[in-house]
Amino acid sequence: MTETIASGRAGAAHADDQPRPGRWLALAVLVLAVLLVGVDATVLGLATPFLSEDLRPSGPQLLWIGDIYSFVIAGLLVAMGGLGDRIGRKKLLLLGSVAFGAMSALAAYATSPEMMILARALQGVAGATLMPSTLALIRNLFHDPRERSLAIGIWGAMASAGMAVGPVLGGFLLGHFWWGSVFLINLPVMALLVAVGAKVIPESRNPDPGPWDIPSVLLALVGIVGVVYAIKEAAVEGYRWDIAAAAVLGVLALTVFVRRQLTLDSPLLNMKLFQHRGFSGAVLADLLTILGLSGLVFFLSQFLQMVQLRSPLNAGLVELPAAIGAVGAGLAAGWVARRLSVRLVVAGGLAVVGLALVGCTTLTRDTGTAALGVILFVVGVGAGFAFTVTADVILSSVPKEEAGAASAVSETAYELGAALGIALLGSIVTGIYRGFGTPAGVPEQTAAAARESLGGAVDAAGGLPADRAAALLTSAQDSFVAGLEVAAGVGAAVLLAAAVASWFLLRGQSLAHSPAPAPDTTYR
Repeated sequence: MTETIASGRAGAAHADDQPRPGRWLALAVLVLAVLLVGVDATVLGLATPFLSEDLRPSGPQLLWIGDIYSFVIAGLLVAMGGLGDRIGRKKLLLLGSVAFGAMSALAAYATSPEMMILARALQGVAGATLMPSTLALIRNLFHDPRERSLAIGIWGAMASAGMAVGPVLGGFLLGHFWWGSVFLINLPVMALLVAVGAKVIPESRNPDPGPWDIPSVLLALVGIVGVVYAIKEAAVEGYRWDIAAAAVLGVLALTVFVRRQLTLDSPLLNMKLFQHRGFSGAVLADLLTILGLSGLVFFLSQFLQMVQLRSPLNAGLVELPAAIGAVGAGLAAGWVARRLSVRLVVAGGLAVVGLALVGCTTLTRDTGTAALGVILFVVGVGAGFAFTVTADVILSSVPKEEAGAASAVSETAYELGAALGIALLGSIVTGIYRGFGTPAGVPEQTAAAARESLGGAVDAAGGLPADRAAALLTSAQDSFVAGLEVAAGVGAAVLLAAAVASWFLLRGQSLAHSPAPAPDTTYR
């Protein structure tokens, strides 16, 4: 009986291996969503100084604006990946695109820090539908391993292209319009994605998925958000009973989530995927890499605009080499990994990023454009190689039926790493920044307002005489740079540790062929 079922599946798999007509056109539409996410993540950093001056958020509120999106999306990605497997990945992608556009409009017209935090949280709910759907659809569109590697390379390159377009486009918009315009650029992209995607993207789903387990959805959300919230708050505020309670609640929820998945006939997330060493190694590499990079990326735009006093457009152009390096590396990653090895490309890429971050520990307010460009280009090349190959490993390690869940795990690692990175490294920057001394003649109340954030210092200096304002800004800027240097050092250590872990965990991993689904990892 088992052999008959296996034979039937093998026949179906052989039929599915035939190239799907129109797959490249469908890919072109799918990467619009990736482009959008890349643009959205980058322009927020550019808009932060303007947003700070207008909405006047406190330091913690500013961090929440930066990382609430990642908190929510990380908590819901697994649930949305499983939902796409069940109701259809195309349907979920299109619904999520419409919702993402609507929430972008809400963020653009936010009138208070609280409203902006809410808008970003709702963007996270919608955003949780986008990335897993695009990767899962690619897994089902491209059955040939080499074609799939190229498609994933294009997918990763477009994410990097979004990061490249975001600063330049955002800098132009911020130079001519108010900060909310950087969110409105999402709307035409979403409209194009929905209009064209409805016609050219084929639907795909798991043919026998089982029910969508609501308790598992809630457990994943509570667990991830609880743990990340506790880490973020503890890094800023130290130990408190409510922080400890959030951590305990989060760990308990995740423990129950894992135990529940092991007992369900149709789990939201098949925990047996983690028995594949390549899958687990790639997921861990993604999480640690983003953790080490995200805090630096979040504060880099503030450094360029508020310390080096560059215009938004100029700051965007300075950040451009990182995206250019990532685009080129992403397109070449599959070819290089097949001729060298997966672990050499991933571990080598991460080591290169770590060494580039060591270079960031020497940043000063007078660091030149050329030096910044070289550092960021090297970061982009290393990250482009590593992320593209790990995405390919994750997708090729699982059967097509579980592509949505596997993609969701990949994106959860990415978003969780981003949230933790902003929380931990951001808290390092904030903690060191707040320690600057009060210059002579500056009222303590004004200095206290300046210590909330670098944007707060710029605002507070506006009410002082020129000499005292200059002294306050110089002290604040020097303290900010000192925090950024320490955060870069911590990030470098994390990246180098990720390189070592990848070297061992990805031993023997290859992109040459997709493994056949194992009997114990297929849906019943």
